[in-house]
Amino acid sequence: MEIGVVYFFTDRGPDPIDFAQAAESYGFESLFVPEHTHFPVSRRTEYPVAYGGPGLPEFYLRTYDQMTTLSMVAARTENLKLGTGVCLLAQHDPIAKAKQFATLDHLSKGRVICGVGFGWNVEEAEAHGVNWRRRYSTVRDKLKVMQALWTEDEASYAGDMSSLEPSWAWPKPFEGRSIRTYLGGAGPTTMRHAALWADAWYVVPPPADQTLEDSIPRFRQVAEEAGRDPSSVGVAVASAPPDPAILEKYRAQGVERAVLWVNPAESPAEGMRNLEDVAKVLAQLA
Repeated sequence: MEIGVVYFFTDRGPDPIDFAQAAESYGFESLFVPEHTHFPVSRRTEYPVAYGGPGLPEFYLRTYDQMTTLSMVAARTENLKLGTGVCLLAQHDPIAKAKQFATLDHLSKGRVICGVGFGWNVEEAEAHGVNWRRRYSTVRDKLKVMQALWTEDEASYAGDMSSLEPSWAWPKPFEGRSIRTYLGGAGPTTMRHAALWADAWYVVPPPADQTLEDSIPRFRQVAEEAGRDPSSVGVAVASAPPDPAILEKYRAQGVERAVLWVNPAESPAEGMRNLEDVAKVLAQLA
């Protein structure tokens, strides 16, 4: 099981390059960066309790652009995997987004992991023209367009919410492979969609099942019922607690990657201290 970290980079916290280089030196395998473009002041959508709600943390309002941040990190690190955790794909043009991912993966020599999600803030999505009731099929079809552009010399896709006429696009991801895709979130709907079309389910541990000993067997059953070999669909853990006992439970269940939560900070020094504290778990696991 690989161990990474996830961090909300903002204009008040640590420099992403300093943070990423420190994470790599501590022995973390990957760095995942979340995404929110903006937050409408209306706050019609309550912050999910599963993510720490109902109060909305200020770091959501100040988040750096995801792909720009990962590009900066890629240029100043050696082996650190670069994850979107997650890209709110419904809010983007899939052709342009496919180009961004492919370019970053090509230039970083295959270090990108494409995590996508459905989002939770209705008004944020609506500001981008997203039909909230159809966000599931929107994300699926946009990802299918991206995968076609990554893997086909003459790429095309016909979907309900997004399509692509036969098209040429290079560069392809590094060494001609596709980019591994995670579908992030929690709950039965995300689980079902991940079982149907993602490379892996990027699960946020629910409060009632932090060890995922109920959730993972249920996911594998759903994948089998969907006609997929459960062993061919991975499980990764988003915002995992830095608790060695819980992480060992994940490892025993075949989790491919646990991405540890590092508390966002109001100052660079505090953010770096928070990373250092979380890094202590690596020695305990080893």
